[in-house]
Amino acid sequence: MNSTLARSIFEAGAKVRNPTLFEQYDYLKSTEWLSRKELHQIQLERAEQFLRFCSKHSPYYKKLFVEAGFNPSQFSAVADLKVLPESDKATLIRENSAIHTHGLNEKVRLAETSGTSGEALAFYRNERWDSVNRAALMRSYDWYNVKPWDRNGYLWGYNISASQARKVALLDAIQNRFRLFKYSEAEIRKFCHKLRNSSYISGYSSMIYEVAKCVNELELGPLPLQMVKGTSEMIMDAYHPESMKAFGRNITSEYGAAEAGLIAFECPEGGIHVNIENVILEQNKDGELLVTNFSSYSFPIIRYRLGDLVTLSNETCSCGRNHPVLKNILGRRGATVHGERQTYPALTFYYVFKNLALEKNILLNYKAVQETEGQVTIYIEGQANQRYQKEIDLQLQKYFGHDIKFITKYIDRFVNEMKKKQYFETSL
Repeated sequence: MNSTLARSIFEAGAKVRNPTLFEQYDYLKSTEWLSRKELHQIQLERAEQFLRFCSKHSPYYKKLFVEAGFNPSQFSAVADLKVLPESDKATLIRENSAIHTHGLNEKVRLAETSGTSGEALAFYRNERWDSVNRAALMRSYDWYNVKPWDRNGYLWGYNISASQARKVALLDAIQNRFRLFKYSEAEIRKFCHKLRNSSYISGYSSMIYEVAKCVNELELGPLPLQMVKGTSEMIMDAYHPESMKAFGRNITSEYGAAEAGLIAFECPEGGIHVNIENVILEQNKDGELLVTNFSSYSFPIIRYRLGDLVTLSNETCSCGRNHPVLKNILGRRGATVHGERQTYPALTFYYVFKNLALEKNILLNYKAVQETEGQVTIYIEGQANQRYQKEIDLQLQKYFGHDIKFITKYIDRFVNEMKKKQYFETSL
């Protein structure tokens, strides 16, 4: 599909589904280079307007604000939100009806998500909320000279019948994208042939990595792309060299959630910029991220705990944009590792392998599995290496001492399951 036709189809679809999309996009482009002070002022003004609306039109938040002694008319700083309790997915499910607002004169659309927690959530998303999320993505794509209607490859888990695959492929074609339905050499060759005339690729970071490896092993590349976008998973250090060799770029981080919207996006200089015009971010005492999305008028998302451990930074990116940046997106706090005497957060493995990358330049793709208390098997992709093993053992001992017996197994490659990868699995 040529670019002119693809853009026309995109714009026609936007008029129906997202009539305020380009209005929102123009607004976000106008704020892109504002000072940090100006951006914070916009954040506070938009948040106050949103909170005022919630206090009148959401039965749940109207009652909660009164009980907490929170007056949105006096909201003047992010810290003012701390009197409100945190919410989580269980809250959104349990109080679903009461959280939804009334009297919103705007088109809404049903959204559903289960996410990594497996808890099913359904809610109505208002048009401007949906549009500002898409507009923020459009602005971020601009950093890579990419438009959403450009031809692109899509890597997302699918386990469907052949007839369903044909239907999805047709819908993808209308959106000028194509995807990989089956992980095989023949299908990857076809997928890569299409990538040669594409602008970008997006999807699960682990799947991008697997395709990049195949591109390199089969000598199908390089396939220079404008953008390689990974989402929904941690982007491991081991992924970048393969992506750079196959596609000419590292994997770019998009951070967000279906119910919280786009939170941040990585620019070419490496800064993961917070979408400050639409969200407020806080950290609770456990270091978990809390999100308030003040475009969520139909179903207010206020102090929502994603369960992710993320470091907030006041640094300014070298690209010159003054939006705050995120550091160290570690992902979900996750399951518990059981030692003989105590327990440990599963994210401890992140620190082990991150240290190996930063301190020793050892980039490894791994998976840890526990079936017995006090014992963990770590699978590592690649050939056994005595130097690597020594450094791995030192790092594991640093965090776990002698409380857990570790068995390291090296494998040729992980089986690609066309779904989100779990870096720690336990049956305990």
